[in-house]
Amino acid sequence: MWYLLYNGLLLLAAPAILVMLLAKPRCRRGLLQRLGLVLPSVSANGRPLLWVHAVSLGEAVAVAPLVQAFHVRYPAYRIIVSTVTETGREAVEQRLAGVAAHCYAPLDFPWVVAKVVRHLKPDLFLVVETELWPNLLRQLGRGGVPAVLVNGRLSSRSFGRYRLIRSFLRRVLASMTVCLMQSERDVERIVALGARPDRVVRTGNIKFDQPLPGPTTRADALSRAALGLVEGEELIVAGSTHPDEEDELLAAYQQVAREFPHVVLLLAPRHIERAVEVEAAIKRAGLPALRRSLLGGAAGQPNQAGPRVLILDTRGELASVYRESVLAYVGGTLVPVGGHNLLEPAVWAKPVFFGPFTDHCAEIADQLCRAEGVRPVRNGAELAEAMANLLRNRGDLQKVGTAAQQVIQENRGALQRSLNHIGTVIDGSLGRSGAGVRGSSVVPVSKDALAPLPGDRGG
Repeated sequence: MWYLLYNGLLLLAAPAILVMLLAKPRCRRGLLQRLGLVLPSVSANGRPLLWVHAVSLGEAVAVAPLVQAFHVRYPAYRIIVSTVTETGREAVEQRLAGVAAHCYAPLDFPWVVAKVVRHLKPDLFLVVETELWPNLLRQLGRGGVPAVLVNGRLSSRSFGRYRLIRSFLRRVLASMTVCLMQSERDVERIVALGARPDRVVRTGNIKFDQPLPGPTTRADALSRAALGLVEGEELIVAGSTHPDEEDELLAAYQQVAREFPHVVLLLAPRHIERAVEVEAAIKRAGLPALRRSLLGGAAGQPNQAGPRVLILDTRGELASVYRESVLAYVGGTLVPVGGHNLLEPAVWAKPVFFGPFTDHCAEIADQLCRAEGVRPVRNGAELAEAMANLLRNRGDLQKVGTAAQQVIQENRGALQRSLNHIGTVIDGSLGRSGAGVRGSSVVPVSKDALAPLPGDRGG
């Protein structure tokens, strides 16, 4: 009944879905593959296949170390990582070259997912951060493919919506072999939606297990010269920003620059196709705007001194550009988006600033706050004052940045815990079928493997 209703609504919404995807440049390129008209050019060649679904850039970056670790532990597996956006594809190709192939995730129409699953013949399916596609999970279950949710989370907004269809979600979650959740809050929420408590565990957030800065990552980071910075200038990086938020950031920067004219602002819009829009906003604010893609180029914009705003309109450089900052702001938090990756600047021991909207990263925000490694603010005016205070007090600035980095060091380990649980799924199925992990849509997981982290109540 529920699946009939879901698929009926999906069919009615199909024209609108197609128009929406065609309207978004970052979703347009892989549309034929998402419709099942072009199949992924992946062949397992007789090897077992792991299919990992990581929606977009953030999920692909987060799961990359786990995929690399899986590849080391299970070298016999062929690995394919699906995304729905171009930024996700680029992250997979950059970070997992030689480890995993990329494909675009099928749209959740039953005939499409059936065609793609038959083509790929996966032996194990991992989905990152609670992308629950009912028809895909149902098709995998029918084929006896275990499905594991990794780094799972449920924002307040998603949880509220899912509760309206809890009866349906219970059926969807029945297809999950095990749900590995980021926080105790996430554990409680997914159980409340109908997941079996004995198949839910908190493993922590694998974003804490991103590679720490070292000689290699440092060499690959953007240089000050590449950003057009001259001696004595310092950089404030505002990453993953959104419309309306940028106006507040520009006003805050102007206030800071009046006291600290040697400080340069870099804006990294969440979606780089908005670069023209961001450039117009900067010019409306009366500030010089320079694009990263043109700095030093033949068509380039000459380097200049004084207050100005750089636009990071290139992909894959934000994580490393935080290294060159003196202060960092993480976007999607001054506007009701829910926040992005607070750990990217923290890994470089930079003070992290964010606004009041942190639902997507609530636990990390709370941990950083408790360690005094961040400066939460309510608006652009508070942001300007908080940044100016740290620029006046360099001892405090260093202390806050060090505390932020310490939070990462103290919370590492989610990747290994997740990999161990995935291994239990594989080993449990091997023990019965002797033919890879395929053979049962629900693979028993030992109670010891699903033991919660110390201090948790468990699922």
